[in-house]
Amino acid sequence: MLRHRVASVMFSLPVERYERCSTLVTINLPFQGWTEVLGSERLTGALLDRFTHHVHILEMNGESWRRKESRRKRSSQSAH
Repeated sequence: MLRHRVASVMFSLPVERYERCSTLVTINLPFQGWTEVLGSERLTGALLDRFTHHVHILEMNGESWRRKESRRKRSSQSAH
């Protein structure tokens, strides 16, 4: 079951690294969308509690660099 494996890894990561080293997590979902991925509100709440303790949240909104590069490459290829 994929959800179980994702939840297990996501849950063990902050536990093993807690107050020992920095961890950078990137995700394209707002916190409200995590329940859909993990399948349980209780699990999501516990996980977010661990992830958001001693953190700096950087919310980055804007155009995706990958999407921008893909468009640039396609336009340069069609020009040839």
